[in-house]
Amino acid sequence: MMSENLFKCKHFESEIILLCVRWYLKYSLSYRNLVEMMSERGLSISHTTIMRWVHEYSPIIDKKIRKYLKKTNDSWRVDETYIKVKGEWKYLYRVVDSNGNTIDFYFSEKRNKQAAKNFFKKALSSIHNQQPRMITVDKNKAYEVAIPELIYGGVLTCRAGFRQVKYLNNIVEQDHRFIKRKIKSMIGFQNFKTAQKTICGIEIMNMIRKGQVEEIQCALSEIQFINKIMGTTA
Repeated sequence: MMSENLFKCKHFESEIILLCVRWYLKYSLSYRNLVEMMSERGLSISHTTIMRWVHEYSPIIDKKIRKYLKKTNDSWRVDETYIKVKGEWKYLYRVVDSNGNTIDFYFSEKRNKQAAKNFFKKALSSIHNQQPRMITVDKNKAYEVAIPELIYGGVLTCRAGFRQVKYLNNIVEQDHRFIKRKIKSMIGFQNFKTAQKTICGIEIMNMIRKGQVEEIQCALSEIQFINKIMGTTA
């Protein structure tokens, strides 16, 4: 029934849809690359169709996979990277733990106090995360205001400390590479909402790549797991 609801009125099998979505989010492929790869398998799919699949199913995969993520630790490394949308820079907030595991991400049109607060609230709403013992941030002045306000408001525990030490954030800055490399292969984002949907899919595939899902041990188990949570059979 779940499969019927998610893939209702689609002209292709759910396995083909998920294959295209997974490959696009995981590898440095363009939509047209996927069109060619599918044509070699006897399937005629337009690049706009694959694009719509990515926009539709990336947020669903992200939502469904959250409860299966391994627990992260309480040492947070926070940083932002820049993503261009329709010629303008937007901001991808990202946080990893001291082992390099992704804690969460937040795509924002602004880089200010409110964006920082929204980011921390989103990270703490996921069940695989815990209250941070120490938060390492960059020199963004917004954190100096946002973190104390979150502590005062009870969102962050009063025991949480934060520090601005640039070299300790190398781990998250290095982790940006996967996202930047994938986005570089694209022609660019033309819309903030579609960029947001695509990025959440890229991030969740990056978590899988890091081994943050207990049930995924290899490429085959990845296929089986994603098909399972989406209500299809591999």
